[in-house]
Amino acid sequence: MITATTWVPRGFAAQFPQRYDIDEKEFERIADLARLHLEDAKEDLEEAEAAAGDDKEGEKDRGSNGAGTETVDKDEDMKEVGDEKDDDDLREYDLDNYDEPTEAEAIDGESMGMFGNIKGLAYYQPGENDPYITMDPQDDDEEREELQVLGTDNLLLVAKTEDDIAHLEVYVYEDEADNLYVHHDIMLPAIPLCVEWLDIPVGSASAAENKDAQGNYAAIGTMDPDIEIWNLDLVDCLFPNAILGAGSEPSSTSVSKSKKKKKNKKKKSPKVNDNYHIDAVLSLSGNRQHRNLLASASADKTVKLWDLSTAKCAKSYNSLHTDKICALSWHPNSATTILSGSYDRTIVWSDMRSPDATSTNPRWGVDADVEDVRWDPHDGHYFYVSTESGNLYLYDSRHPPPTSSLVQSKPVWTLNAHDKSLSAFDVNPVIPGFIVTASVDKSVKLWNARAENTGGGPAMVVSRDFDLGKIFSARFAPDKEVGFRLAVAGSKGVVKVWDTSTNAGVRRAFAGKIVGAGGERVVGAAEDSSDGSDEEEEEGGVAVGGGDGEGPDGWESMEEE
Repeated sequence: MITATTWVPRGFAAQFPQRYDIDEKEFERIADLARLHLEDAKEDLEEAEAAAGDDKEGEKDRGSNGAGTETVDKDEDMKEVGDEKDDDDLREYDLDNYDEPTEAEAIDGESMGMFGNIKGLAYYQPGENDPYITMDPQDDDEEREELQVLGTDNLLLVAKTEDDIAHLEVYVYEDEADNLYVHHDIMLPAIPLCVEWLDIPVGSASAAENKDAQGNYAAIGTMDPDIEIWNLDLVDCLFPNAILGAGSEPSSTSVSKSKKKKKNKKKKSPKVNDNYHIDAVLSLSGNRQHRNLLASASADKTVKLWDLSTAKCAKSYNSLHTDKICALSWHPNSATTILSGSYDRTIVWSDMRSPDATSTNPRWGVDADVEDVRWDPHDGHYFYVSTESGNLYLYDSRHPPPTSSLVQSKPVWTLNAHDKSLSAFDVNPVIPGFIVTASVDKSVKLWNARAENTGGGPAMVVSRDFDLGKIFSARFAPDKEVGFRLAVAGSKGVVKVWDTSTNAGVRRAFAGKIVGAGGERVVGAAEDSSDGSDEEEEEGGVAVGGGDGEGPDGWESMEEE
């Protein structure tokens, strides 16, 4: 399944991404990270072996009661007979002394072993020419051309889980060629839940020295409490550039942990603290004005503010909500205020400069668990809230409700968009009033949030089922040139990019904002380009496809319903 997607604006990706290269500093950093993981794995193994030993002792105690002892003895006798036959056949190979040195080697004091002749191998330092290896420069040029990302390309980050293997796929979307393909992927330690693109270098010296430096990075929140940050311009990376959380602590902390474990046999679960999350990371939001700030929301009921220049937690807000916090959104104009949504059915507007003064923070209540929150990028006074009940709300931040009547928070309008959970929605950053909602009912709906015929309320423009299963993500492209492109993904693990401007209903709703229009365009990563044809098929009285907007209304019959 695909749980999250996000776009990368044009011009930030490197034209020629580089292959991952390990120098001494990088090797030391990887060694420290690997040591942390190794020590944790050893501790888990010791606990598992101790638990298994206790189980075996219990089985022996149960078996020594008298019943079944003879059968055990018979099995052991049969095993010994079989072992004797195997020993006769393998005795001539002397496998017991396979690794022991021979007499000649013992005299010389040197054992051959598996790699005993390694000293006789010729080794060439990096940068020197090895006469036994010849490289074709044409292969390098072809590889370089395959990795090239043009200035007119968009990157699409897709968090995917397949057969218990989690990874981040980096797609390249070529709009003019209707082409979508995987450029490279990144292995992840757990199921990804959220992805946020960052335009600042993280974990490098250039970020600390030059505040205006640009980068192309992705922050990923998973079922693990740590947040990993990866450089998207490096291919075949082994470890993330930075880890926000307990996983980035030095190895001395894990040593102290092991000492504490010996004293306390029972492993205690970590408590909520001000330094890192202790549960799954459900939402991430990067501050576009103060680019070194990243906010994270977790199932541990806290919101944490990270300083990307130091990869440390700058502030933790532990009392904003009483349940899991699943949604965050920075204000588009005020760089210090942020919205947070929670399973406690409330939305809180917080100023990150103030302490946890929850009694004074504006707070809104909704009818069900919050799914997502989003500020209107075209008018900073309004924000949208989606809920598990399938409703979408628009609120005016200038009129917060009294704290005594959260349940009666009055929205500007309420839209019953879906019958099931509204699992994804987005507000178009380029076209005012253009929003999309998607649900676990497998449908994707486009809306005009400023329709004149509804008195300023929302009106549905088109509804579609892309055969992607339950929809978990629907995101508009961020650039003006591709403002009508919509990426949709769900439980079937497939992502598609839909050019919504090719739909007649969208063209009528947003007339004058579209340059050109053709047949229906839906681009998939592994699909034939025939999806973009102008052919129409009559199916249940609804014209599937599109045209020039004249003649059959296409999707308008569904729109009227």
